Amino acid sequence: MHFFAKIAALTVFTGFLLFPSCTEPEVPVEKPIARTDNAQTSYITLIAAGDNLIHDIIYNRAKVSGTEERFDFTASYAQIETIIKIADIAFVNQETVMGGKEIGYSGYPVFNTPQDAGIGLINAGFNLINHASNHVMDRGEKAVNGTMDFWESMNVPCLGIFRSEEKRKNEFKIIEKNGIKVGFLSYTYGLNGFQLPSGKPWMVGLIDKDVMAREIDQLRPHCDFLVVSMHWGGEFQHAATSTQKELAAFMAERKVDLILGHHPHVTSPIEVLDRPDGGKCAVYYSLGDLLSHTQSDWTPDTITGALAFVRLKKTRINNETACTLETAAVIPTVCHYNYERQTPFVVYPLWDYSDELASKHYKPKMTLDYLKGVAQQIFGIRVLDKDQYERLIGGR
Repeated sequence: MHFFAKIAALTVFTGFLLFPSCTEPEVPVEKPIARTDNAQTSYITLIAAGDNLIHDIIYNRAKVSGTEERFDFTASYAQIETIIKIADIAFVNQETVMGGKEIGYSGYPVFNTPQDAGIGLINAGFNLINHASNHVMDRGEKAVNGTMDFWESMNVPCLGIFRSEEKRKNEFKIIEKNGIKVGFLSYTYGLNGFQLPSGKPWMVGLIDKDVMAREIDQLRPHCDFLVVSMHWGGEFQHAATSTQKELAAFMAERKVDLILGHHPHVTSPIEVLDRPDGGKCAVYYSLGDLLSHTQSDWTPDTITGALAFVRLKKTRINNETACTLETAAVIPTVCHYNYERQTPFVVYPLWDYSDELASKHYKPKMTLDYLKGVAQQIFGIRVLDKDQYERLIGGR
């Protein structure tokens, strides 16, 4: 293990599960062990968000008055901050690069986001950032390197982009918390027509079964749980594609525990796959958008997203260990914005959103009932309401 990176996650509350699991009955990842009074049990709570896609209208509304140099994203994440900070691991797909102001800030279709947006994510509690997306090469190699420089200066690990072939092969991301080791890999379907730098095919994690099989098999023995971030699927399509389902089955066969999907800009259902070893693989096909100004003439669903709420459990008895994916649920979110130019884009948990806010949304004829209906249709019983969530975290 000497060459695997260990990254400390933030310290949060600990405890036990009070509310019934939102996934299938508990099935150990490894062989089951008998329950006795000598069992030692530990948990990790993982929360994951989908696309943080910073269009120019978003950072312009976050601009600090009187200067072009500073942006304040505090308000954008203030309504979900307490949720994010409860997590041991808080993941977000930061879809746009943060290459630095010297490159020039830009929005759609080729993005470069102010690094102050990254400060906003950190202050909100996110501590694991994904950058393997179709927009990662928008502004070239310099922007990718500048993005890595930024996160390294903040001491925050990022996934899916690499400085060298050696680092990609030998420095996997493993976060250890509460005696549980969680490994992470990340891949994207493509780069919007851009090319990787000559001689650097390793710079971005691209979906390739041969590469994925090699990296999954290399990392799997060194962690209790293995999570794969996947930038995949059809834009504005709730249903998972046949390619997504094939890739999910491929990863389940290789003992992946959790797949965090994003890219479609709308949410997609969760599926729990059986693994050949008797374990489970929970697949979040799409978490939708967290913060974005993604436009679609035919669906308002781009303003709805979801925070994955996952509980991982490790039980030790003498020399035996069982690792269990215990809970796979969601907290639906809404990205709110209106016509007033000086008002920020704000992410709300759906349980705190209101008809009054919906009536002021930029997208016309928006109602709270519609938003709740979308969440229920996509996620069903896996939706956590506020009371359920508070019972879950109250038992920690």
